[in-house]
Parts: sequence; structure tokens; C-alpha cells
Amino acid sequence: MLILMPLSTMLVAQVPRDTSYTLANTVAKHRKYYPQLDVQGVMPVSPESVDISFAAPYKALDDRELTANLFSPKEITRAPAVLLIHGGGWRAGLPELMTPIAEQLAVSGYFVMVPEYRLSLEAAYPAAVEDLKDAISWMKEHQSSLDIDSNRIAVIGCSAGGQLAALLGTTTPLKAIVDIDGVLAFKHPDSEEGTMAAQWLGGSYEEKPGIWEEASALAHVSRSTPPTLFLASKYPRFLAGHQEFMDVLNVSGVYTEMVQLDNAPHSFWLMTPWFEPTIKYIIDFLNKTLQRTDY
Repeated sequence: MLILMPLSTMLVAQVPRDTSYTLANTVAKHRKYYPQLDVQGVMPVSPESVDISFAAPYKALDDRELTANLFSPKEITRAPAVLLIHGGGWRAGLPELMTPIAEQLAVSGYFVMVPEYRLSLEAAYPAAVEDLKDAISWMKEHQSSLDIDSNRIAVIGCSAGGQLAALLGTTTPLKAIVDIDGVLAFKHPDSEEGTMAAQWLGGSYEEKPGIWEEASALAHVSRSTPPTLFLASKYPRFLAGHQEFMDVLNVSGVYTEMVQLDNAPHSFWLMTPWFEPTIKYIIDFLNKTLQRTDY
């Protein structure tokens, strides 16, 4: 039998990947819905104050290595660190999508690690979560050579990366969470998760209800969850569960913020005019919660 692979899927170094989620595709999609705005994709700028290392290996698998892009502020010693997670529906996307955000965070004094992680076409849940936890462990193990403060690590993610960031932040000791349009509960009145979530979670909700619950950050939020910032598009479904999550933090006296960017589309963090306010909200929040007073 001849099996035809979808055009958006290809083998990269023998790893099946969906290549449909790109900056160009995202900008083209949204320009037509915002004709009154000058919607542009944000490109890397390679700031002089930042050292950048691409494809640094951080984890050995049986058949390949996982790598990460590293962004280090040149003039800061023992910088607080950020794990920055790309989105793409748990099956697409690349770390390079996060380069503009990583650069700006590093300019503001934060060490940033942007890891690749196993996507659903390669491995189902919990592989991605295990990879990202290993990325955090790698930062801690190399804190001296990276010149970071491993006691001040935040996790930030966008879309599926936001879901993963919230899950990591509720199950791993960290200092701050920034969830950008990432679902908090897979089964929720506001959620519309379906095929892509089912592919990653190994089955539909009816088939795997326990896994759908386990993978939801809302199931793990507690008084020990760190301060959390939610940045939202105009679509409530992408942050399903955030109000209940915030209620737990508020009752526990844990600082939390929710910011909805005016009329913003999903993937707003990749484009102007939304990129600039996104960066400002993130940096202001990190400066508060990681206790940086010199920026």
C-alpha cells in the first residue's frame, strides 16, 4: 500500500514534523483580517549585547539529540533564567519562532533557553513534558558555565507552549509562569480542544479521560504555584481554565495577572503591532517576580 504523507508533513533527519506553522504563513493568514493595521512578522535583530548559541545539545535520545538555542546577556553575571517554549499545536513549530522574544528578554538581562522538544508526530505525551523538565535540569547542572542563578528560573510559553509552561510551573519548582494563549484545562466549557490534543494525548477524552486531566495545569495548581501572568488573544478558548487557576492563586495570596491584548489574533506574539506590548508585559512581570531592580 502506498501511503502519501500530507504536504505539511515531512521527514527531517528521520523525524516526522509538521512544517505548516511558520512566520510567513501566520502573517499571511492574519493580514487579510486586519487590513487597517500594518501587520508584519517580527524578525531577529542579533543585538550586540547578547551572546547567541544555536543548536546546543541538552538531551540525548536513543536515536538523536535534542538541542536548544541559548541567549545570554553579555554584561550580566548570575542572570535569572527563562525557559521559553514554542507553540504549534503540540505537533508543529520550531524554537526559531521564539528568537525575537528571546533576544529582547536577553537584552533586558535574562538568560534564555529555547529548547526543541518531541512533538506528537514523534512521541505522544508525556515525552514533551519530560524533555522540558530535562531542559530545566540541564540549566541547573550548567549554572556555573552559563553564569545563571538557578534559584531564579521562569517558564514562558506560547499557545501549546503556554499549556506546557503552565503544566511545568505547577509540577516543577519554578519562580514564575507566563502563559501566552495556552489552555489550562483540556476538558472545560471554554475549551475547544479536539483532534490535535487527542493526537498528543494518545486518544480522545472519551478514550483517555485521566490523561486529559493529568495534562491540564488546572488539575495541579495550588498555593505552591509561582506567580503567573496570562497574556490573551481575543479568543477565550485558548486560555480555557485561566479564571479558576487565578482564583486558586488569589485565595492563596500568590501574585497573578491577566492581560488581554485588544482584538489580538492567536499567534499575536509573532507580529507587530502586538509584539512590542507583549514584550513589555513579560519583562515588567519578570522584573517584579524575579526581583530584578536594575532594569
